[in-house]
Amino acid sequence: MKVPRQKNQNNPAQKNVKSEQENKNESQKKEVKRYFELDKADSKTDTKTDEVKVYNVKVTPRILWNQKQKDQKRKFLKNEYGNTFSQRKQKKKYPGKAPIDPKRLEKHSRGEGLQGIGVRNPIHKLKLQKKEKLYQKALEQAARSEILLTEDQGYVELEDEDSNTRAINQQIIARNIDIAAATKIFELNLDFGPYRAKYSRNGRYLLLGSKKGHLASFDWVTKKLNFEINVMESIHDISWLHIETMVAAAQKDWLYIYDNTGTELHCVKTISKVLKMEFLPYHFLLASVNEYGFLSWLDISIGEIAGECNSRAGRPKAMTHNPYNATLCLGDSKGVVSLWAPTVKEPLAKILCHKTPVSAISVDNRGLYMATSGVDRSIKIWDIRNLDGPLQHYKVWSPPVDLDFSQKDMLAVGFNETVEIYSNCCTQTVSKPYLRHKMAKTVNNFKFCPFEDVLGIGTDRGFTSIIVPGSGEPNFDALESNPFQTKKQRKEAEVKALLEKIPAELITLNPFEVTEVDVPTMKDIIDSKKKLLHVKPKKVDMTPRRKNKGQTHIARKKIIKDAARRDHIEKLKAASALYEKDEQKEKPVRKQSFGVLDRFVSNPTKSKK
Repeated sequence: MKVPRQKNQNNPAQKNVKSEQENKNESQKKEVKRYFELDKADSKTDTKTDEVKVYNVKVTPRILWNQKQKDQKRKFLKNEYGNTFSQRKQKKKYPGKAPIDPKRLEKHSRGEGLQGIGVRNPIHKLKLQKKEKLYQKALEQAARSEILLTEDQGYVELEDEDSNTRAINQQIIARNIDIAAATKIFELNLDFGPYRAKYSRNGRYLLLGSKKGHLASFDWVTKKLNFEINVMESIHDISWLHIETMVAAAQKDWLYIYDNTGTELHCVKTISKVLKMEFLPYHFLLASVNEYGFLSWLDISIGEIAGECNSRAGRPKAMTHNPYNATLCLGDSKGVVSLWAPTVKEPLAKILCHKTPVSAISVDNRGLYMATSGVDRSIKIWDIRNLDGPLQHYKVWSPPVDLDFSQKDMLAVGFNETVEIYSNCCTQTVSKPYLRHKMAKTVNNFKFCPFEDVLGIGTDRGFTSIIVPGSGEPNFDALESNPFQTKKQRKEAEVKALLEKIPAELITLNPFEVTEVDVPTMKDIIDSKKKLLHVKPKKVDMTPRRKNKGQTHIARKKIIKDAARRDHIEKLKAASALYEKDEQKEKPVRKQSFGVLDRFVSNPTKSKK
């Protein structure tokens, strides 16, 4: 057994070490560790000594999720109602959704709604009220969704209020815009004029055709040429088809179709001597009129003629189509504009627009307004839905050569060597043009570029592109027409358009006519049944009568049926009684029969007096 050494108490070094250790122990006793700093063994000893209960909680995802939900709720209450109870009692600063600008609501308005006055049936009245609520909700959503439109419409802003915008030329516009936008102002000097120009639906490609046979297509933004050929005969009109890889050219004799490399795909000899062409994208119809006044609609999806008719108006002066209902507007030398459909041999409507021959026609993109010009130096704006009379009547200094509406309802008017652009000239009278562009070339035709503030002018010596601020739609629908579409997107859009193709039979003045009840057809069926001798016609009263649906009682109906049945029975009884009386009168008196000897019985007759 070992005996421990006796410490030398007189040693001063040992005394110092002992005092240091005592100080350390005292400091450790003073320092109190937290529960998460202690080990399991220490926690047990501390709980016994300090009388503090410590629980070891196992953290699970469920506990974390509950804590997160509580924090979110606390944060929401604090933001919505304030930090204290008194603040929560006060009203919220922004109750509900933000108010909508009345101008935006008026922009998307569908007109005055149904107030329910005159509707007697409460069930129908309730249904109409629900419909009006849905219309109002759609109107508000359309107005609120404008915040997603990132681009704004351009305009010309002048420092001096007295100055006119028509004095601003393209050089001034080019100096005040960026370099990328200034490249849209260019000029092509060509020697085979006069030229006609047309943009594709998405506004990316430009097609040029001349009287001397020059046909070219190119991307006017990047200036990349697709093809350039000479057809060696005159070209009267050009048109894009459903995609930018196919174009149609009305040449001297027949109609030709080319691809984007200049290869001839088809020669349509059933259509000859064409002067004007228009393509209907939703019906896949290429409408044309020749120099004799014959109208033709060619279905390019199947290659057949959808309709033909003779306008009986002679050589056409101008032609365009209405995008709203796809009807053709044809102007003749008598000043009459007629509306045509492929399935009807007669015009749907006729309007006497001018006392002189019509020189140009144009319809806006919404199909609301139609602008016509005559040789008498007049321009008239018509409401194409009413056709009562011109909304506006302008007198200009020279007979207009061509007219064209932009996507923002700007009207371009072309004269011999000048093009004038009028802004908002349909709803109000305008005294001066918005812009004016003069050239040392004769204007042949012009078109506004979709989704761009650009006007392309075809002249007798080439093509000119100018900038018209505020003429194009700043926001485009990529599912409808995409200027930046790829090759794959173009193929998919072509397939989708073919699946959604509208039949030519649905082209009418009122496109919603297909949803209505065709009452005249029912009358025709009844009249045809009356002509058949072996079929007893039914008596149908065509005059509408007022029905109180939902207000009649079952007992009342039963009483009416019983009364009608009694009347019918009484009429049958009276008729049968009359029939019995007639039979008794006509019944001969039976004489005595003598068998074979009846022939010897005398038949006395009344003596004549």
